Amino acid sequence: MKMVLKFLTIGIFLLVFNSCHTDDTIPNPPSNSINKIMALGASRVAGDRPEYESFRYELWKDLTEHSWTFDYVGTQTDEASYPMFNNLDFDIDHEGRAGWTSGQILSDINNWLAETGAPDIVLFSSPGGNDALQNLPYDQMLLNISGIVDALQNANPDVIIIIEQLAPARSDVMTAELTTYFNQLKQDIVTIASESSSSSSQVIALDMFTEFTDDLLADDVHYNEAGADFIASRYYTVLKNVLEE
Repeated sequence: MKMVLKFLTIGIFLLVFNSCHTDDTIPNPPSNSINKIMALGASRVAGDRPEYESFRYELWKDLTEHSWTFDYVGTQTDEASYPMFNNLDFDIDHEGRAGWTSGQILSDINNWLAETGAPDIVLFSSPGGNDALQNLPYDQMLLNISGIVDALQNANPDVIIIIEQLAPARSDVMTAELTTYFNQLKQDIVTIASESSSSSSQVIALDMFTEFTDDLLADDVHYNEAGADFIASRYYTVLKNVLEE
């Protein structure tokens, strides 16, 4: 599928932003918490406050407000400034890397899991989004997503994976080609979730596109605060039914 020049520009734009790496520091010890949650993906996970928001902070507030025991895990840390909530500091760990494609995530996922330990729950954000913006082969992207799911299940046969049917980009850049791509991916994510689920490991496709509007975006593709809250709320509706008490 051939993308227009505007999407190539967005792809380059996404690659400019890099999440804060902790590769040169002493890694955190593996978490012993129940409900170890890994937010996995690219710039929509990493965020770049104040330019645009990640859903992680709003979801952390939702989980904290309802007194869940949980721990965000990941090899990356968020160096932005966030207000305290309920007298607690925001949990800054995550596994988001701005501009990364499904193939890049697949190539490193086992290394990250070895460092963090296996999560109990994975929030797989916007899979295939950067592949689309960089005009990468669709079928290979699907294989990469399935491979990432396999790696997570190999690390923890009981893992719960919530995989997004991703929210769209701003409407004025959603060409007919990109819209077709997104619509096909919505269906294929449901198929991957169904085929990957087992008696011990749920893979849940989560609709992030219904009622998502341009007002929820800070730029062409990233969330503003309202958008981050919208995505977080969708996640929480699922998490409250699968978290361990």
